[in-house]
Amino acid sequence: MIPSRALYSFAALIVALVAGATPPLLGQQGRDSDDLEVVPLRPEFFMIAGAGANIAIITGSDGVVLVDTGSGEKSAQVLAAVRRLAGTLPIRYIINTNADRDHVGGNDDVSKAGQSIIPTGGLNEIGAAGGRAPILAEEHVQSRMSAPTGEQAPFPVGGWPTVTFSADLMETQKDLYLNGQAIQTLYQPAAHTDGDSLVVFRRSDVIVTGDVFDTTSFPRIDLEKGGTVQGVIDSLNRIIAIAVPAIPLTWQSGGTLIVPGHGRVSNEADVVDYRDMVTIVRDRIQASIKKGMTLEQIQTSDPTKGYRRRYGTDSGPWTTRMFVEAVYKGLASTPNSQLPTPK
Repeated sequence: MIPSRALYSFAALIVALVAGATPPLLGQQGRDSDDLEVVPLRPEFFMIAGAGANIAIITGSDGVVLVDTGSGEKSAQVLAAVRRLAGTLPIRYIINTNADRDHVGGNDDVSKAGQSIIPTGGLNEIGAAGGRAPILAEEHVQSRMSAPTGEQAPFPVGGWPTVTFSADLMETQKDLYLNGQAIQTLYQPAAHTDGDSLVVFRRSDVIVTGDVFDTTSFPRIDLEKGGTVQGVIDSLNRIIAIAVPAIPLTWQSGGTLIVPGHGRVSNEADVVDYRDMVTIVRDRIQASIKKGMTLEQIQTSDPTKGYRRRYGTDSGPWTTRMFVEAVYKGLASTPNSQLPTPK
């Protein structure tokens, strides 16, 4: 049997070759001594796996942009990998796709190692200006990472987003232009949480999805943080609308590359399969609710049948039962008139 990490490395090699990028040198650039996986996707565009959630990195004349920073436990290794990839280029921006610790835990360390692209003449009292890379996220992420006055925040102040846009004020995206390309951060309402964003690199043709797409598990729907199964499906449909596939019949290489929150680099077809899976499971649970079945009866009926082996697990922080329960509770609390009709 081939070890799963070896399969992952082989898949990374194939993706790199198809994308036209330089393939990773396994044991050198592909995997470093700290057990992080560095996968080249496009010229000057890389993904780091093994530090929590996947981290996307783009380098260029303006400096380095990172999407997410991992859990923080391997920040030193992440920064060392950035230095190997980018040399002395400064870290200019961090973009967060959500407020989960495995995505934002390294914000403080990585921001501290960066430098704002706009001269400020020095640091402010929390060091969030000239001597730090700014952190961009939708405003709900900032709310989740901070805390009301007098309460203990779950993250250090240096890791909080310093550049935000507010979906509550009808700001649904934030645009940047760095390293010769447009970078769009697109808010996805009520998906995995209430603060999810997709990040689209238009010239590189790469979409970084955060946890609305995860090749390793059923989608994590955090009801307490405003997540819904319909929001996940809507986000997956948006990824599909933006992505452009290669055409195999013409032997054309390329196509939009998609970096999931966890797991392997993907393409549009992978997202279509995942969207169809989530939609089918939703429709099964929704039909069972309309029949008057209880949660336990629905669990017993196995609405994830056909997908459990690929995406499910009976242990760990996100089990198959937890996924089914989240979908059930979200749908059960939605008025029938607002439920989409199963097809």
